Amino acid sequence: MSPSDLSRALLRYCQPSAGRAVFETGVTVLPLLVLWVLMWLSLDVGYWLTLLLAVPAGGFLVRLFIIQHDCGHGAFFRQRVANLWMGRVLGVFTMTPFDYWKRNHAIHHATSSNLDRRGIGDIELMTVEEYRSKSPLRRFLYRCYRSVPVMFVLGPAFLFILQQRLPFYQMRDGWRPWISTMATNAAIALMVVAMAWLVGIGPFLMVHVPIMVIAASTGVWLFYVQHQFEDVAWARTGDWSHHQAAMAGSSHYDLPGFLRWISGNIGIHHVHHLNSRIPYYRLPKVLQDHPELKDVGRITLKESLKSVRLSLWCERQERLVSFSAAGK
Repeated sequence: MSPSDLSRALLRYCQPSAGRAVFETGVTVLPLLVLWVLMWLSLDVGYWLTLLLAVPAGGFLVRLFIIQHDCGHGAFFRQRVANLWMGRVLGVFTMTPFDYWKRNHAIHHATSSNLDRRGIGDIELMTVEEYRSKSPLRRFLYRCYRSVPVMFVLGPAFLFILQQRLPFYQMRDGWRPWISTMATNAAIALMVVAMAWLVGIGPFLMVHVPIMVIAASTGVWLFYVQHQFEDVAWARTGDWSHHQAAMAGSSHYDLPGFLRWISGNIGIHHVHHLNSRIPYYRLPKVLQDHPELKDVGRITLKESLKSVRLSLWCERQERLVSFSAAGK
């Protein structure tokens, strides 16, 4: 099937369902609330149990972010205003300023896998030549950035808890990022004050911080694997196309059933990049109706672990390589 034929075929999956949106919200929000209360009650039993319950709670917070993500693409509700306000409300709980994030994420979709347009809404990636041209200090800092503790633990926590509170790195974009972030910050502050009044600031932080850290790390891991895996393709602007970037620059992260469900099918990322207006709950139907897409960019959970060591793009070999393979 040609790219244009495939694009037309995917249009029939783009209509959101109001009933399904309500259902998806309910089966995400209600378990998250129940788990939060159970974690609070478990503080009297032992913090080990609290942390154990934080794992599924973090998973449901990731799923809440996927709903926000669909709202950002205008794919969760038919009405634009419903998507905007649902996204803004959920952004308080995911600690993500929705309007600011929405703009950056749109840029990500327009520039994904384009070597000439890196830097907004993506994970930093150097080419081998760029890395070799840097000073020893800059290479050391990049190695630290790409290390597992920073990339998947410290970095995600910093991004969601601190960095998104003040968009200093987007000063050129004027007041809009600040309006989005400050409004979200004010709502977060009100939520924290209310929860501190209800359960106490100490118990609130003991419950909520682990959930946020787990959700942030999981979310960054998913985003990483979606675009930085062994068979990914990157290209310069002259050789870049939307269809090629979707099919070769985005993975099909074929997760086990429950992990696929709780991550909102976001692992079917190549289809999402082909048409971002498809609601996440319809992505499996696309693979069912178009089996030729199942093996495109497919990686399993086990295979995805190999991507951690791939830190540089080699333009000569046209593939991601490790620091050792790059000779530095």
